[in-house]
Amino acid sequence: MATTGAKLAPPLMGQVFDGPSGYTGVAATPEWAQEVKRLARERNATILAHNYQLPEIQDVADHVGDSLALSRIAAEAPEDTIVFCGVHFMAETAKILSPEKTVLIPDQRAGCSLADSISAAELREWKAEHPNAVVVSYVNTTAEVKALTDICCTSSNAVDVVASIDPDREVLFLPDQFLGAHVKRVTGRENMHIWAGECHVHAGINGDELTEQARSHPDAELFVHPECGCATSALYLAGEGAFPADRVHILSTGGMIDAAKAAKSSQVLVATEVGMLHQLRKAAPGIDFQAVNDRASCKYMKMITPAALLRCLVEGADEVHVDPETAALGRNSVQRMIAIGNPGGGE
Repeated sequence: MATTGAKLAPPLMGQVFDGPSGYTGVAATPEWAQEVKRLARERNATILAHNYQLPEIQDVADHVGDSLALSRIAAEAPEDTIVFCGVHFMAETAKILSPEKTVLIPDQRAGCSLADSISAAELREWKAEHPNAVVVSYVNTTAEVKALTDICCTSSNAVDVVASIDPDREVLFLPDQFLGAHVKRVTGRENMHIWAGECHVHAGINGDELTEQARSHPDAELFVHPECGCATSALYLAGEGAFPADRVHILSTGGMIDAAKAAKSSQVLVATEVGMLHQLRKAAPGIDFQAVNDRASCKYMKMITPAALLRCLVEGADEVHVDPETAALGRNSVQRMIAIGNPGGGE
């Protein structure tokens, strides 16, 4: 006799423990993976996992990538339920682009220090100080901030987005100060104001660490995320001739995957959240990928545990809601970016 999912779930669900750092108690065993896949089919759900997720979450997902790419996959997926294994703003973006679908995040407490570094109220105040400015928001922002934005950008297309704006218009760029500094440096735009926000993980990968690693691995390539506090140091090393310029790459997470497949060195030093190493090693197994800072782990990303994913699929929790008006305004800011012709990767 066939057994329903609801009857199969309790043995594993009985092990789930809700603690201060998230849901624990369930190991990523083959039995767990099989159950997750079965429950997803039962819910007509597709599982999306960000590049910074735990390896076992990435391996059980239907799609792995950066946040914007995953949100666009969600919009095109035939399934009517999206399980987004990432942080909260990413699940919101999926809901903005797929308003008719059910979007679940395995733990709604998985926030983001960068998205939290500017609120809608703060943006309203900033806009009031610069009434004629164009607001450019990185996709790593809340739905409410996207709704107050003129045009979104990603780390791979931020330069193109800012360059597309009338040079006589002021630009308010938010929330990441390191990405903003990179864009300002590349575009040479003087009338660009940058919000002083940061991702605590990327900001913690500093220039001294990068310089030390680069000098001790002179034959390696450098993959540096533009959110990193060390991005300026990477360009300085290249500019001063301390490290070959053709081996220094400032890249989004999606860009890192492409660059890994084209890398010529046998070793690559990676400056971003350590979860990225799993996909890089799968993309180019013959290359030795090493973290510039092996402590660069996002506690919020790692809240999406095997236990959290199981609970999400059994209980249909936690559902992500975005007010329809907010979603429509946010969708416009994302679509304006896509209309430029280079939608790019996400963060």
